[in-house]
Amino acid sequence: MGSKNIYTEDQIKTARIAKAIGHPVRLYILELLSKQSCCYSGDLTEILPIAKSTLSQHLKELKNAGLIQGEIEVPKIRYCINKENWKLAKKLFKDLFE
Repeated sequence: MGSKNIYTEDQIKTARIAKAIGHPVRLYILELLSKQSCCYSGDLTEILPIAKSTLSQHLKELKNAGLIQGEIEVPKIRYCINKENWKLAKKLFKDLFE
């Protein structure tokens, strides 16, 4: 027997975003990226006192949630806020808290 999905698409998206921003390092990365056009992953390792592999995991979570996007510019990866999804996230949380 299949169970009926009781969640709305917006609830699922909001939960995915909430999970992605549920860590202080990821919040820091988002704040940093929201204040500039883009950032290279190498620059982030200089700013954040964490291992490159840990940083990669945090960036992957944010990317999977659609909050950031990365472009490979060998040998670096450039990360930026995904403006369209950033706007959607703002709307979803505004709707939730109103």
